Order: sequence, then structure tokens, then C-alpha cells
Amino acid sequence: MHTMKGLMMKAVSLLSIMSFYSFCSGASNSSNKIGVNYGRLGNNLPSPYESIQLLLSMKAGHVKLYDADPEVLKLLSDTDLHVTIMVTNQEISTIASNESHADAWIDDNVLAHYPSTKIRFILVGNEVFSYNDRQLWLDLVPAMRRIKKSLNKHQIHNIKVGTPLAMDALESTFPPSSARFRSGIPAEVIVPLMRFLNSTKSFFFVDVYTYFPWSVNPTNMSLDYALMKSGINETYEDPVSGLTYTNLLDQMLDSVHFAMQKLGFDNVRVAIAETGWPHDGDFDEPGANAYNAATYVSNLVAKVTSDPPIGTPAKPGIEIPTFVFSLYDENQKPGPGTERHWGLLSNTGSPIYEVDLTGTSPENNNTKLSEPSNNGPYTGKIWCVVASTASPDDLGPALEFACRQGNGTCDQLAPGKECYEPISIVSHASYAFSSFWAQFRSSGASCYFGGLAVQTITDPGHGSCEFPSVLL
Repeated sequence: MHTMKGLMMKAVSLLSIMSFYSFCSGASNSSNKIGVNYGRLGNNLPSPYESIQLLLSMKAGHVKLYDADPEVLKLLSDTDLHVTIMVTNQEISTIASNESHADAWIDDNVLAHYPSTKIRFILVGNEVFSYNDRQLWLDLVPAMRRIKKSLNKHQIHNIKVGTPLAMDALESTFPPSSARFRSGIPAEVIVPLMRFLNSTKSFFFVDVYTYFPWSVNPTNMSLDYALMKSGINETYEDPVSGLTYTNLLDQMLDSVHFAMQKLGFDNVRVAIAETGWPHDGDFDEPGANAYNAATYVSNLVAKVTSDPPIGTPAKPGIEIPTFVFSLYDENQKPGPGTERHWGLLSNTGSPIYEVDLTGTSPENNNTKLSEPSNNGPYTGKIWCVVASTASPDDLGPALEFACRQGNGTCDQLAPGKECYEPISIVSHASYAFSSFWAQFRSSGASCYFGGLAVQTITDPGHGSCEFPSVLL
């Protein structure tokens, strides 16, 4: 339970943060085109009320949810924020099966809040084609049709229906003119999706991150090109289309345009459902720092809020609705360290770096941020050990899991072996985590273990006990 003193201090802290954003965003009250993704995979985040106040202070124009949480939607009714809600992947097949389920979903999640809550998009599913679930793929467009039909029954015509897809929906993206949809996605799925978007004048929503293609090849791809820095001398000319590109984001967006064009759909507009840059990460994740994150988001905002719109080389002059990922660092997201460090704000609601979402202030120079030291790939050994924040009481299942995997993962922990002592669950778990990660990193394993593990470049070995490591 909060004490009165605690509540007062929290209120003062929130007001201070809001004042910071009012200063950074200037005095402009103009409508903002930029949206922010409000994900909540964290156990330490500000309340929905505080979060909405922060979004307003940041002068965001839109907010995108990953569900249709009734508390959040009710709180949003008192604002001018445009809202995007989501049908979760788990709900798709049920809605696709019967119109009554779609009607019930619309009753519960739209009619209960609309029009006082300014819902403008319903996204059906999230990165559906990234999951190997053919039935889910087949149910996607039927579910979208039923949701749209239910909206039409209530004469609601200003809410568009779409679905956000990851870039892995494309089989090739370079050069952009060669792009096509992944051959494993059946025509009976992708063509009806395009027909639906075209006929309803909706958008092809895409999650597009320049960080990922750059970070897997940082020595051969320009960081400035990925960060959309202006004034750089690097350009790329598509050998087929003849279009010239000055940044990686345009290349990736135009690959979507060309893929749709190959299916005969040249008029479906693209919207960016997610984009951003991580401000921190693991040792083996180059370029994840606040300086680069601030640079990318600042350049992104300048691009997509430009008046008149800039568009892309293949679609010049076209406005691109854009949602930045994400509002907060979410500490319960699994995977590598970057997964938990995309936030504009920390879990206290304080800004991680300065950003003007309106695009009206001069370009941020981020003079308060130190020059990054991790823009190149790390070279050396890395180990995976128990995090200092982990409770020993939680380590047992993770230790057992790691030791069950692979070939001899925990052999050195047996009595009489080199790493048996000290007889400590923390010491044994650190060895097991490092041994497991060293074996399976190349297969996609991360040093996470449900938040119990972190990477280290300090050798945890002792005496004759050598911990397995990853050598980069």
C-alpha cells in the first residue's frame, strides 16, 4: 500500500517529467502524426493513468495497444489521442469461425468505448506470418473480414482494419525492386489479404527495424545510413528501378511496395506499425546505445512529420503513419538484451534520451549523451552468469533445464569434478547457464533464462574450473 508521502512524491516526480516533455516539445499545439507503441510486458511500469499522462506530455498523436484493455480504453476517452487496438493472435481463429464472435468482440472492445475513445485502427493479430501456424494464417483474413463486417453493421466507417507483419514476410528485400513475399506463405493467404486492404483502403502495416540488418553486418553496412543521418555521402542505386536511396529505412519500406506491386497491388499504402532503435543491449549486440537511439528516432520523426510529406523513392510525397517502439523498457520480454531496451522512457517514467515527437523543434544534438563505444562488433570472450538481481530460490528450475540440454552441459558440476565446488546454487547455475549458452547460441539461444541471467566479459572461472564461453 502506498503511503501518502509516497503518493505525493510520485505525483511530484510525474509533474517534473511532464514539465521536461513540455519544454522539449515546445509550445506547439499542432496535431502530431507520430504514434507510440504502449506495450506492458513489465512488472515495474507506471500505471495506465500515469502512462497516458506521459503520452500527452510527450505530445504523441496516436497510441497503439497490443490488446483492447478496458481500463486503458476508458482512460483514453478523456483525451484527443487516436487509438489503435489489437485482436490478439489467440483470438483470431475464434473470430474467424463465426460472425457472432466478431460481433461480441466489437461490442466489448469498441462499442463500449467508441466514439469517446477515438479508436481509429483495429489490428488483427501481431506478426502472424512469423509463426509456423498454417491454420492461424488461413484464419487471418476471415477474421479481418468479420471484424470489418461487424463495424459496418454499426455504421462505423472511420475505423480501418489491418494486420501488422514483420519484415520476415518478405523472401528478399535487396535490392528493393527484387522483393517478393516469402514463398512459404500460400497465395490463398497473401492475395486475399492484399485484396482486403485494397478494397477497404486500409494500410499494409509493417514492423521495420533498420537496427537488425545493420547489427548482423556492422562492418560492411554504414551505421549513418541505418540511422538516417542527413548529409552523408553514401547512397544506393537500385540496379533495376534506378531509384536512389539515402537511408536504409526507405530501402526496407520500398521492398514492401515492390512485393505488393508484384502481386498487382500498387495502391495499398504502407504504415509503420513498429520502428525504433535499442538504447542498450548485450555485449554481442553492437550499436545498442542511447546516442544511436536518440539519433534514429529524431531523424525518423523529422522524416515522417515533414510537410509536405517526403514518402519514399518509390512512393514520393506519400504520408506514412508511424508508431515508435516503444513507450517503456519492458523487463519481462524474453530474448537478447536489446528486447528489454527499446523504451523512450524508463520504468520510472523518466526520459532515457531527449526526443521531440512533434518534429517542430530543431534537430536534437544529444550533447548530454556520451559518444558510444560499442558501435563496432565486440571481440573476445563472453560468459553467461546468474544476474545479481536473481533470487537463489528461483534458480532451481532454470538450472535443471540447462543441465538437461545438450551434450555434457553440466558434467563438470558432478561431485569430484572441477566445478563442483563451491557447492552453491548460484555458482552451479552460472556454470550451467554459460555452458548451455555456449552450445546453443548459434541456434538462437539467448543469455536470459527468464531474467535470471546476464552476459559478462569478466571470467567467472576459478581455480581449475573453466567456464565455457562464447568467443567473438
